[in-house]
Amino acid sequence: MAVFLHTHPYEPYNLEGATKIIVGTLPPPRFTTGALNNKDVDFCYGSSNGQLWPILDTIFDLELVYENTHQAIEQRKHFLLSRKIGVCDIVASSERTKIDASDIGMQNVQLRDIFGYLEVHPNIDTLLFTGGNSKNGPEYFFRRKAKEHLVKLEVVSSEVPRIHSFTWANRTIKTVSLTAPSGAANRAVGSLPLYKKLKSEDPNFTTIDFRVLQYKPFF
Repeated sequence: MAVFLHTHPYEPYNLEGATKIIVGTLPPPRFTTGALNNKDVDFCYGSSNGQLWPILDTIFDLELVYENTHQAIEQRKHFLLSRKIGVCDIVASSERTKIDASDIGMQNVQLRDIFGYLEVHPNIDTLLFTGGNSKNGPEYFFRRKAKEHLVKLEVVSSEVPRIHSFTWANRTIKTVSLTAPSGAANRAVGSLPLYKKLKSEDPNFTTIDFRVLQYKPFF
């Protein structure tokens, strides 16, 4: 059976200027092969199917363009720089027997040294995981690295989004497990009591609206 080596196409971004970093896994395979569509943005979380940038666009009224252009990339870079937000996806590469974007389909995963990055960038005090602790999600892999470094995560809040803290490089760092900004996570959102309550109060309330409310305090 043929195996696809899914390598991350982007280096970590803006770690030197960041106080918080977004931590995901890998963009869809077409970002590795370069076969982008005209609504993709050739930058972190730029998939036309992804919801992170639409969520941030709504929160900050960024008037982003969603197209495969230099302007779209520069808009996103400007936002991250201005808000002191970095991006450091935790997966460097993985193998796939089925070429899709699912986290669960990743095999022989190679991880980035996120604790090394935290060591050399002392202003980072918050990690924003784009997903929870389900298998092969960013928090799942982070916990694996934490175990290697004998780092213990302490619970700050067990409600969604779950918040933990840990000590590393002579400082306390917070982690926030945001509901994944993907269509695949919509079923999980739909089952949350808070979402059901808000939906019953406003039938037009969407899963994107829910994430906007959840993400806003942390960005």
